[in-house]
Amino acid sequence: MDGSAAELEAAERVVMRWDSASAGAGADEPMLFDGGGDRAEADRFLRAVDDLRRLAPPSPAAVGSPRRLSSSSASSAAGSGAVQVAMARLEDEFRHVLSSRALDLEIEALADLSSLSINSDRSNSASSADLPAAADDEDGSVSSSIGRRSTAYRSLRSIREIDLLPDDAVADLRAIASRMAAAGYGRECAQVYASVRKPAVDASLRRLGVERLSIGDVQRLEWDALEAKIRRWIRAARAAVRGVFASERRLCFHIFHDLPISSTTISAASAPATHDTPFAEAVKGAALQLFGFAEAISIGRRSPEKLFKIIDLHDALSDLLPDVSDIFAASKVAESIYVQAVEIRSRLADAVRGILSEFENAVLRDPPKTAVPGGTIHPLTRYVMNYSSLICDYKVTLSELIISRPSASARLSAEGNELAPSLADLELPELENQLPLASHIVWIIVVLEHNLEGKAALYKDPALSHLFMMNNVHYIVHKVKDSPDLWGMIGDDYLKRLTGKFTVAATNYQRTSWLKILNCLRDEGLHVSGGFSSGISKSALRERFKSFNAAFEDAHRVQSGWCVPDNQLREELRISIAEKLLPAYRSFLGRFRHHIENGKHPELYIKYSVEDLEIAVGDFFEGVPPSPHNRRRSHG
Repeated sequence: MDGSAAELEAAERVVMRWDSASAGAGADEPMLFDGGGDRAEADRFLRAVDDLRRLAPPSPAAVGSPRRLSSSSASSAAGSGAVQVAMARLEDEFRHVLSSRALDLEIEALADLSSLSINSDRSNSASSADLPAAADDEDGSVSSSIGRRSTAYRSLRSIREIDLLPDDAVADLRAIASRMAAAGYGRECAQVYASVRKPAVDASLRRLGVERLSIGDVQRLEWDALEAKIRRWIRAARAAVRGVFASERRLCFHIFHDLPISSTTISAASAPATHDTPFAEAVKGAALQLFGFAEAISIGRRSPEKLFKIIDLHDALSDLLPDVSDIFAASKVAESIYVQAVEIRSRLADAVRGILSEFENAVLRDPPKTAVPGGTIHPLTRYVMNYSSLICDYKVTLSELIISRPSASARLSAEGNELAPSLADLELPELENQLPLASHIVWIIVVLEHNLEGKAALYKDPALSHLFMMNNVHYIVHKVKDSPDLWGMIGDDYLKRLTGKFTVAATNYQRTSWLKILNCLRDEGLHVSGGFSSGISKSALRERFKSFNAAFEDAHRVQSGWCVPDNQLREELRISIAEKLLPAYRSFLGRFRHHIENGKHPELYIKYSVEDLEIAVGDFFEGVPPSPHNRRRSHG
């Protein structure tokens, strides 16, 4: 027997001692790569496999599943049969290492977003040396590849990779995979890898709170529940992409990089397998499930309350895309995941634009129904202005997504828009260098103003109609002033226009509400002349006092029930009324009270002192009827 034959026979004896089929694999079966103890036998087995591969390369017919040939037929096939036995043993060992030596993934640490923005030291220091290629890994030493990393492997600083197995286990897996791939069993090795790691990835996502929901499940959820799920998804997606998927990619790279894992049994029509295939098979289902939630949101019903959470989702996905690209796009078999993520972000952007348009239409379509009691701020005004302020909070993203100005013609043609005929004359103020987003905000406020005018017309009392407009425009102006971003968006010119509209409403209120009352305190019509004397008509003066008393009492009764919710505005209105009413009444009383007091029953005509009126004005605009109390003063 020559030297080569003796070497081959010796290698076969080493391999056949570990024939899984003849030994009867079980829970108590000893394993070569058990992670501890004497590794000499593992090294001896690997050297035997290398010798078999060198001295008795497998025939094409033998390549395929290591389980294809029985132990007896393997023995009859001499060296190639021993290779089959070796591959079956290595497949078992590979599965055992993956399953038994996996580290517990610290999901809680991954879910800590503050840590996900910091690249782990491992991902930078782990690129110091090249992994040995399968063809050069002839020394059979398991320890030779421990801690060795490829310079071809890089990751973004935002990615936080976690060791899924200890370094010595990764080295064992690499050593096993390189032998299987060199013998033509790379495909089978990759399938074992995916079969073990896929459940682990799925379990990690479950621990992160990623639910298995269909598009229909997502779209049937009430908004409150969906909003909470979006918040959880954003947190989970960052941990899944930057932690779980990135760690899986690194593990797969360290095991399979540069190994020929395609089997010759793959048909020519099939896509060739690469070292990325095991990674793709392990994570693709979980990734599709993860991004499927965002996809369901992107194609769901568009309603205004969803805008800001969808922007959050869009921004989170945008933030993750470089990581998704780094992890998936470089892989031919996994790049579809990156493509899907890009498409979902695009649909989320479309949803944002559609929701903003729907919000504008909702403001347009909100028809006058029932006047709000007391002329207070309308709920629509609060909603629109709070919404507009939130829009400005998201102006960075929205300025990128909103690239066209609002189209008035499209808005006016909205089906069912009752305000369309009267909106035809509305103008959208155009400012130089105004962002399209700013144009939309101004347009929203323009439409709101117009809508409020329609609601003001519901009041039968013109003074209350003006008070309603004053309240609402005042609220709009102060919401703008309270938000520097909103103020910056609409600009000083439009703010001045709004302030002017408030001033007009306030002036109209005072004129329609108090002109009749103040006219009672004029001298005209009280003087008589002719015959032998001239002077004051006491009957006319009595009627004038009675008219004033009736008009003021009516105003007091009614306007105390009107509401000015802003404390400062309410006080300013009272002061303005007092400044007009009290001096006029004091002067009128001073000139004419002696004509009444010298007659009969003066208390029937002079019912109030100046102080009484001043106290009564303090009841105005509280939104509740005045409390009954006697404001008459002694005239003795």
